[in-house]
Amino acid sequence: MEGMKGLKKRRRIQVILVAFVALAGSTALIGYAMRDGINYFRPPSAVVESPPPARETFRIGGLVEEGTLVRGQGETITFSVTDGGASVPVSYTGVLPDLFNEGEGMVGTGNLVNGVFVATEILARHDETYMPKEVIDALKDQGVYRDEEGGEGS
Repeated sequence: MEGMKGLKKRRRIQVILVAFVALAGSTALIGYAMRDGINYFRPPSAVVESPPPARETFRIGGLVEEGTLVRGQGETITFSVTDGGASVPVSYTGVLPDLFNEGEGMVGTGNLVNGVFVATEILARHDETYMPKEVIDALKDQGVYRDEEGGEGS
């Protein structure tokens, strides 16, 4: 009878070990896949607080800061994106979306190079109803965004 109990216990330890190894493996795989697949979203305050390395592609979002939009020479446009707490200069070469304007919401994908967010893609958000949840949360964190209804979370 004693041998049976010991066998069961050893079996349980093996199952736990296999499960642990499988979990660790899948976590590593997800992390590896996310390296370039999913771009983390960062509000301007987080970018200023702890700037990500230049090799890291991420998404930034907030409002286009009033008075910062400069349509430069050729296709390059510069402006700052703010969440009310901090602002990050952005440089983008390409055609901006029609709805892109100062004081409007935007989301950009790109890299932070020498303190400037070099965007490869810019999406405009015409009004707050189209803004990604992360942008709204970041603006709320800084006390910039207010719900139209006045209630929390619609």
